[in-house]
Amino acid sequence: MEFSLSARCQELQEKLTQFMDDHVYPAEAVYEEQLAASGDPHSHPEVLEDLKAEARRQGLWNLFLPHKTEWTDGLSNIDYAPLAEIMGRSSIAPEACNCNAPDTGNMEILTMFGTPEQQEQWLHPLLEGEIRSAFAMTEPAVASSDATNIACSIRRDGGARGSGGAPQGDYVINGRKWFISGALHPHCKLLIVMGKTDFDAPPHRQQSMVLVPMDTPGVTILRNMHVFGYDDAEGHVELTLEDVRVPASSLLGEEGGGFAMAQARLGPGRIHHCMRTIGAAERALALMCQRAHARSPFGKPLAEQGVVQTWVADARMNIDQARLYTLYTAWLMDTAGNQAARNEISGIKVVVPNMALEVIDNAMQTHGAMGVSQDTPLARTYAWIRALRFADGPDEVHRMAIARRELRRWAPDQRAGGSAP
Repeated sequence: MEFSLSARCQELQEKLTQFMDDHVYPAEAVYEEQLAASGDPHSHPEVLEDLKAEARRQGLWNLFLPHKTEWTDGLSNIDYAPLAEIMGRSSIAPEACNCNAPDTGNMEILTMFGTPEQQEQWLHPLLEGEIRSAFAMTEPAVASSDATNIACSIRRDGGARGSGGAPQGDYVINGRKWFISGALHPHCKLLIVMGKTDFDAPPHRQQSMVLVPMDTPGVTILRNMHVFGYDDAEGHVELTLEDVRVPASSLLGEEGGGFAMAQARLGPGRIHHCMRTIGAAERALALMCQRAHARSPFGKPLAEQGVVQTWVADARMNIDQARLYTLYTAWLMDTAGNQAARNEISGIKVVVPNMALEVIDNAMQTHGAMGVSQDTPLARTYAWIRALRFADGPDEVHRMAIARRELRRWAPDQRAGGSAP
């Protein structure tokens, strides 16, 4: 692995760090004030639009895209990793740079699988930051950690494919989804819905994805799901789709291709989460060190207490190890492809959130009661990163996948004629 960062990455690191210092961190309190003043926990504070305009002016826009477009030259995973880490230090920075989930994943699959018409209608406004989107996959009635369990029905109504393979007729969608992140954002205009178009096909060919405008009749938001009591501004809703009718041209990719597209979307999404999480852990460590110097219980600063020094040392070592693992994964994705890096993608998805939770927990402990209050970002960050342990696949599923591949290497029929351990 090549450890040096490209000149382009280093330039963007410097610009992004300055942008965070000059604009993002000072805007955090303004964001909270404007959100509270609106009286609507799901409003869109104006300060975010100011940040977005400044990010675009500085060329810090759509940095996540690996594809060359009119908006960006495209960045490799290894070049994007340090930038995502910087953005991960603030909850508002990713949206300020149009690098926020779930839109990043949705833009990726629209880039890879969308028709020119779909890209014109949805991808371009997303890349411009004019609209937001949500990804509707998980369901309350099934174990959604296994996507083959998804029960939402997407039924073709009227016509087959016409000349040239153009889809005819409509799709009618019925199902219930929940924890659909981003759906309460006032700019959210699009749902990408994953459901089953063929319940009799092989398990991984039953699913398809369709593009559903949020204002389509039959789309009903039932409630917002809180995360550890937090009512996140963008929302994590439970919704129903009752006889939702969209034209057959709303199909994303091909019928039966939904599972494969979900995997293509989740690979980069998982590593993006990990990159941002390392940034959150770095900020927690900085806050812990500052607090340790500022408080002196029992006659000496916390910074001189052995237990706090242990927390700080462990945090430094564990963050650095997690970062190296993540950078290696990014490099492997760039050089060998997402499929070759699937073990490492699963590995960082387990390691990084668990590492960050320990760092943040110790930072909260160093702050005392203040650490669990709204006066620092620690409590909210802890809640979200705890949720990451099952978002994009729970720890147990990733461990199972890694174990199966590792055990397969040493199965008796695989070791015949091979080297001894």
